[in-house]
Amino acid sequence: MRKLGGGKTEIHNLSDCDDTLVMVKVLQETSEITDIHAAGTAMRFLTAYFAATDNKTLLTGTDRMRHRPIKILVDALLTLGADIRYQGEVGFPPISIRGHRLEGGNVTVPSNVSSQYISALMMIAPYMTNGLTIRLSGNTVSSTYIRLTSELMKIFGAKVNDDNREIQVLPGQYNLASFNVENDWSASSYWYEILALSESSDDTIILPGLYRNSLQGDSKVAELFRPLGIETIYDNGGIQLHKTRAVVPSYSADLTEQPDLAQTIVVTCAMKGIPFNIKGLQSLRIKETDRLKALRIELDKLGIRIKEHHGDSLSWDGSIKDVQDEIIIDTYDDHRMAMAFAPCAFRHKGLGIRNPQVVSKSYPNYWKDLRQAGFKIKDI
Repeated sequence: MRKLGGGKTEIHNLSDCDDTLVMVKVLQETSEITDIHAAGTAMRFLTAYFAATDNKTLLTGTDRMRHRPIKILVDALLTLGADIRYQGEVGFPPISIRGHRLEGGNVTVPSNVSSQYISALMMIAPYMTNGLTIRLSGNTVSSTYIRLTSELMKIFGAKVNDDNREIQVLPGQYNLASFNVENDWSASSYWYEILALSESSDDTIILPGLYRNSLQGDSKVAELFRPLGIETIYDNGGIQLHKTRAVVPSYSADLTEQPDLAQTIVVTCAMKGIPFNIKGLQSLRIKETDRLKALRIELDKLGIRIKEHHGDSLSWDGSIKDVQDEIIIDTYDDHRMAMAFAPCAFRHKGLGIRNPQVVSKSYPNYWKDLRQAGFKIKDI
């Protein structure tokens, strides 16, 4: 939105994670080949941006990125008159794009795979000649991110009308404005996990820059961790986390709207010995890795054999088998695998994390912050 609005908007508290840095670099230095590495959000948003603006580029990324689907978004853009061609396997990057202003109109998009396809179309819609009406088909996942996109667009002057099944964006432009980025509720989830697994009942964690009425869907982490013994206290500058005795004997949740919290919650339950049944996980297969498979493999190393059901849910009955003598967690180039499994060190001393640098994708100071909190971390 900043780039479409002229690029002069002042943005404060911008993250220094890989995903943000990649996006900023690409928008500042557009070239004939655009390598977004492992930044899935950048792949979706830049596909739409390049298609709707006067740019020509080959958009590519890592090997994993070249196996993450883009067809739903490309099909929608092609329907609207975009010039996009696959340079390898149909439905996946890399793609070549010759951008131009799109006429807009009407498009139907499956909404049961990724909300980012819809957000990408929404953000370029004000610059389409006739605006855009997006009709959603299927059971929408991560709709909180669609609402977040809508509200942010309105802050910048876009005219958006949306309901559960249809989103209308009128032609117009973004206005320049100063904007302060809220801290990341998704990143806060690891501190909820750390406190839930800590051995002291008196520990307290303070996280600044997070607010009760956040537009972020993952702010629901406060509600989701209450049954796991963590209470959230809000004040003007952020939140305080406190331990309680109110821990449930078994846990169930639907994470259709918060899929990025799945690894944190699954691992927390497993380490606390709480049987669980968690559904709404269908989008986890197309993330940085197949997260359902990765969770099964890595928790097995910790003696936890979880079951996958119909590709959209995971469960565990509480039984524990033999634990490996030396536990090294593979991260599969997935930042959330590293951050969700690191607190398992409370239960398994000497636990190792392979390729720990993957946290730079979303939380580059994660290991530094753990050290400041008292964790002992060394290279192996």
